[in-house]
Amino acid sequence: MKVGDASSTSKVYRSALSPAALAVLRGLSRHFNEAGWVYLNEFSLPNKRRADLAAINSDGELVIVEVKSCLADFTSDQKWQEYQGYCDRFYFAVDEDFPIDRIPETCGLLIADGFSASVIRLAETEKMHASRRKALTLLFAQTAARRLARLD
Repeated sequence: MKVGDASSTSKVYRSALSPAALAVLRGLSRHFNEAGWVYLNEFSLPNKRRADLAAINSDGELVIVEVKSCLADFTSDQKWQEYQGYCDRFYFAVDEDFPIDRIPETCGLLIADGFSASVIRLAETEKMHASRRKALTLLFAQTAARRLARLD
């Protein structure tokens, strides 16, 4: 099992997600894995927010993805704007039934199901400051190591 695998997500977190959100998360996991990114589900940020998925590629680019299972989930949760300063690109991931016209144009968009995900709209790139990138990369590595240690 990979550290970022959807199956490694905590049981408490998984139980709080709807079946639709779990399917989207599984498709995202496969998508990022196939693209060569490493990722973590439920990644805690320094501002006390928790990203549904954070991924880093070999160039050190950090992406945060917020999973939305339905329109009510999207409209009731506006904290996603607080994630944007902690990534180079920000995406929403939804299933094919979501009304995608409600997703802000400045955000990237992925459509996912339990098997894969497709990029519908690339996110605008806003490169993080080098010191924040270093701190987040270190936090990402430490979080992954702690999760891996729990598997032993």
